[in-house]
Amino acid sequence: MSSAGDPGAPRAAIAVVTHDDGDDLGECLASVAALDTRPLALAVVDCGSTDDSVERARAFAAEAPEGIDVQVLPLGENRGFAGGMNAAFAALDAAPWVLTLNPDARPAPDFLERLLDAAETAESASGFRVGAVTGRLVRPAEEGSGEPRRLDACGMYLTTAWRHFDRASGEIDRGQLSRTERVFGGTGAATLFRREALRDVALDADGREIFDEHFHTFREDAELAFRLRERGWEVLYEPTALCEHRRFNLPERRSAMPAMVNYHSLKNRYLLRAYHQTWGNAIKTAPRTLGRDLAALAYVLLREHSSLPAYRWLWRHRREILERRRQIQQRRTMPTRDIDRWFKIKGLPVRPED
Repeated sequence: MSSAGDPGAPRAAIAVVTHDDGDDLGECLASVAALDTRPLALAVVDCGSTDDSVERARAFAAEAPEGIDVQVLPLGENRGFAGGMNAAFAALDAAPWVLTLNPDARPAPDFLERLLDAAETAESASGFRVGAVTGRLVRPAEEGSGEPRRLDACGMYLTTAWRHFDRASGEIDRGQLSRTERVFGGTGAATLFRREALRDVALDADGREIFDEHFHTFREDAELAFRLRERGWEVLYEPTALCEHRRFNLPERRSAMPAMVNYHSLKNRYLLRAYHQTWGNAIKTAPRTLGRDLAALAYVLLREHSSLPAYRWLWRHRREILERRRQIQQRRTMPTRDIDRWFKIKGLPVRPED
């Protein structure tokens, strides 16, 4: 897939956000250097790291392989994944496609090419607009363990409790989910986004707030997936595009996660629904969502006091949240039923007739 315009312009770009990720960054950048795609633009945005993340990124930039243009952007403050990615998107504005990549992700050399090819093939076969493509993320095997490889993410799906999960997360990789499919969304750890789609669903007129910065960290990728779907953009899963991802933040590890992550996770579950849940959907899903909300409140009151400020934040910003909801809902072009079906299914064929 070739980009339009200047033949010397980057075919794609990669956005990496760091916050004290120095231990992971070296291997991540080495995998970027090994990618087949050229020319390629890379922006490493640092959100107030106290380790050597910036120094490692600058060292890579000084010796970057031919065909990779690197920018290192220290923000001096922690704006979270959402704010860091928005800064990276602004710096990479010329590229027609942008890959969001976590520092703990290691894409295979052909990862980006396979994502680009999947988008082109799907659009030719079906005629729909591809806004994003995600690949087959696998977890690294523990050295010497002898255990089989496990899957990390094969696209995102929704439940009627308004939870979003990565398909096949934690399952032993037996070759399941081996066909290209349409999925609800893709994890921000490694998903390729079309620049045109990001501009279309941006939250501001200038097209600079792509991820909602109120989310800061956690669930911002699911929120963006809703906006893409509400504007008629499809998201693909391409099983031949492999990427290793050493994930730490998992629901079963909540007690071991930093307090800030748990705070944003709780706050953002309500933000997600405030922006995107319709009244009809609220009635249909009430038994599951209300039960989950009460359980979360009890858990926070009894055990996780550090997350209590999430409720105060939501109340304090209620008018701003409602105004953003109004803006998002006014821009919807897809009927409610097209969004609601994703609470019942985990994937669809690329062509409806398949």
